[in-house]
Amino acid sequence: MTATDLTGKAAIVTGAGRGLGLAYAQALAATGASVVVNDADADAADDAVRQITLAGGRAVAEAVPVGTAEAADLLVSRTVAEYGRLDVLVTNAGILRDRVLWKMTDEDFDAVIETHLRGTFTCARAAVARMREQDEGGRLILVGSPAGQRGNFGQTNYASAKAGIAAMARTWSMECAKARITVNAIVPVAATAMTATIPAFAPYVEAWRERGEPFPTWLRRNEGFGIPDDAAGLVTFLASDAAVGVTGQCIGIGGDRLSLWSHPEEISVDYAEGGWSAEAIAEAWPTSVGREPQTVGIPAPQGEPQ
Repeated sequence: MTATDLTGKAAIVTGAGRGLGLAYAQALAATGASVVVNDADADAADDAVRQITLAGGRAVAEAVPVGTAEAADLLVSRTVAEYGRLDVLVTNAGILRDRVLWKMTDEDFDAVIETHLRGTFTCARAAVARMREQDEGGRLILVGSPAGQRGNFGQTNYASAKAGIAAMARTWSMECAKARITVNAIVPVAATAMTATIPAFAPYVEAWRERGEPFPTWLRRNEGFGIPDDAAGLVTFLASDAAVGVTGQCIGIGGDRLSLWSHPEEISVDYAEGGWSAEAIAEAWPTSVGREPQTVGIPAPQGEPQ
């Protein structure tokens, strides 16, 4: 048995009916874990279970939209009823309601926050309660996004939720350390329904989906963009004993790229005896802490090298 073998472990993957969530569930099952496949779409969850079991894995479906405490409790209780324990939670479920700020409705905002941020919170709370009761440690793997690290045009709701998830990973890693529960956020980039509409990626995603053509090396390396399976190895690593010392991190994965995101920190500091007036800040800003302002947004794909 290797350090990344998950035989005897039980895992929940939310939003696992398709895309990245399905890839995570398949990878966990392939390395020995018993999986509860969650999705709001019952047909998608059932189909995912069929794929996993046909490949020799062990999985059951639990179709419920995440967000409420009741849904979270249901997922944990189903896992314990089926497998007798819970060791791993992957909070992947998510939706999009993209609009610029002045066009975003309360409903657009609340729906995304409910699924991504509240769904992560309620599922993690229920999972940690069970893991603490077992007293054998555990793994929380929270799914973030580049939008949550840098912001993204038209995604007030989504970027806010994903930034909150990164903060949850840092906070919970401290709170759960005594119980030997590690907590990390992953920042995946892959060909999914969410990314297929990006013009620079669309032709390659279509060629992969329609004809099975592999992504070019420049796209996999320079942009860190690949297929969902490319992101799954990070999940199985973080779920395993090999990652016992990894916690509180935001880790990027996609294509051929594996990366570690920095935590926010002060990068420039200045001092004024007696404090700072508005006039003093205005005078000092261009040559002091404001000399090199930080960039925002996800860098646009550069396209194929000429």
